[in-house]
Amino acid sequence: MTVGDTTSGGGEEPPADSSAHATPHHEVDHTAEPTDDPLAIRLEALILGADRRYTPFQAARTAGVSMDLASRFWRAMGFADIGQAKALTEADVLALRRLAGLVEAGLLSEPMAIQVARSTGQTTARLAEWQIDSFLEGLTEPPEPGMTRTEVTYPLVELLLPELQEFLVYVWRRQLAAATGRVVQAADDEEMVDRRLAVGFADLVGFTRLTRRLEEEALGELVESFETTAADLVAAHGGRLIKTLGDEVLFAADDSGTAAEIALRLIEAMAQDESMPALRVGIAFGTVTTRMGDVFGTTVNLASRLTSIAPKDAVLVDGAFAKELVRHGQAPESEAQAAQEAAERARRAEKEGREPDDEPPPPAYRFGLQPMWQRPVRGLGVVEPWLLARRGRPGG
Repeated sequence: MTVGDTTSGGGEEPPADSSAHATPHHEVDHTAEPTDDPLAIRLEALILGADRRYTPFQAARTAGVSMDLASRFWRAMGFADIGQAKALTEADVLALRRLAGLVEAGLLSEPMAIQVARSTGQTTARLAEWQIDSFLEGLTEPPEPGMTRTEVTYPLVELLLPELQEFLVYVWRRQLAAATGRVVQAADDEEMVDRRLAVGFADLVGFTRLTRRLEEEALGELVESFETTAADLVAAHGGRLIKTLGDEVLFAADDSGTAAEIALRLIEAMAQDESMPALRVGIAFGTVTTRMGDVFGTTVNLASRLTSIAPKDAVLVDGAFAKELVRHGQAPESEAQAAQEAAERARRAEKEGREPDDEPPPPAYRFGLQPMWQRPVRGLGVVEPWLLARRGRPGG
């Protein structure tokens, strides 16, 4: 979908001749016209549920919104400028009214409404591109010689559209419920935005060399397999996948134990797949700023740096993360401490004339921590990384 020229204000509708306004080289070309391909127009009407009716100026005026605000909403949603071509529908007018109404009612500030538009636009744009590239493209192979892909696309979209729409709303509501639950459990108002989280990066080793060696299709399959495995493991063990970057994934968890389990599971899963290169993971724990589903701050930067210096098939964590594991009884302060506790249990058993096995069970440490050499990390000072390992057998 495309929208209008932000140089247009209120008052009279701008002239149809878009050449009246010179387009600076750094701005979007406002003379770009929507497609006039008949099938594309039919598909657009099917998907949007309405025919083209309004120019951007008319849509803004009908919605009771200034052209300036309407253009900012549209650009935030990722829609290109098209001057004053008649390309908008009743749904565009209704969307403007809703966003502007939330601002007028005081439920959202104007900058927040722009953020809502931008986050929704960016997320759904990626989803739509993925569905077309990977889903519809495969399903629209002509079933018979002589049929074109376009002849198959329309009835397929007609069948899929209502089902995909319902599924999208269902998943969104589920995710919204989970996110809301995390926020209301925050300790205070500040923690709702700046929270203490475990943040981890998982990075495929030697990916740049692979890009030169593998065919594009094979490389795409490897990346998809990696992202799918990572997404499934992160979700299954209680973490959140923040984003994927081809050869790298960023995840977060509310506690150190969850993040440690995810990291080690990722290493174990990739090691079992002979087609996958080695993996390395870095995790840090601390205050994180969350915006539009992403995470920012020193903690995130530290996790990224730890990943870059981690050995192959290994997990490096920072000191704060190590302390969290110890504080929650997930790991001993050191293997020497664990050995000392075992020896103390044996001495008590011997003194009381009991077998060591009759002693109460030792602390159920799930993870082990090995201090590594301190090293300077650019922009973050001197860091003491810890090598994370699993103690005992992994759970089911």
